[in-house]
Amino acid sequence: MSIADRLRASLVGEVRALFNDTARGEAPVQRSDDALIPPGSVAWRVHGDVTTMMIGGMSALMLQMLHPAALAGVWDHSDFRADMIGRLRRTARFIAQTTFAERAEGEAAIARVRRIHAAVSGAMPGGALYAADDPGLLAWVHVAGAMQFLEGWRRFGEPGMRRADQDRYFADVAPVARLLGADPVPETRTEAERLIAHFRRELQASARSREVAHIVLDLPARGARHAAIQRLMGQAAVDLLPDWARAMHRRPASGLARPAVDAATYGTASLLRWAFASQDR
Repeated sequence: MSIADRLRASLVGEVRALFNDTARGEAPVQRSDDALIPPGSVAWRVHGDVTTMMIGGMSALMLQMLHPAALAGVWDHSDFRADMIGRLRRTARFIAQTTFAERAEGEAAIARVRRIHAAVSGAMPGGALYAADDPGLLAWVHVAGAMQFLEGWRRFGEPGMRRADQDRYFADVAPVARLLGADPVPETRTEAERLIAHFRRELQASARSREVAHIVLDLPARGARHAAIQRLMGQAAVDLLPDWARAMHRRPASGLARPAVDAATYGTASLLRWAFASQDR
């Protein structure tokens, strides 16, 4: 085995260990021609990139948690404070199953999430009630997540992405959102931007939302190299947030260091694309 092949194998092994809970018997999701989202779609392109999905996922969670009902559901019914890596891993697996896996596996994943949502309800600190299966709340979680995944891909994967392909991405992921119970569901970027603007009046920053952001950006790392990569990706995730969301979290942008952060992140993403390309030979 050549040095390049050993490097590829090492990188792929590290990523797969991060995303798959081997203690629970998890293995990488297998791609199917009979997936909920068809092969060759824009969503396959966006969701298939490891680095941009990691950055987009962290950014998405920080954005989603600005909605007090979404935050309350996670705060009251999740073990995120003890296992944020597990939560991010489960989210990544769900996206992989509903994007790439055989249709029955994707549908089973959706049914499992719907059962969980049905049991998640309560009262927010101010006394207002929330329910995780509320169609409007699911619409917020969906549009915030989809937008940040797309923005991560645009910034570090395909900077010149055509607007038509961005629209196509929202159309690709819309059926999954509807199966989860979300309503309304955008099918173009313009519709997504309008929906986010609509939700802004409901968003709030709090000590709780900032604690979630802190945990997301301060994940435990295995050694100095992993810690440096996590800091880089964490800053990239903060930079990916809309200016108003970053201000609500009281998180500074990279500023003058932005070109260096972007270049290092793009380089990391390119290295992992090179490593995973060998898996498709």
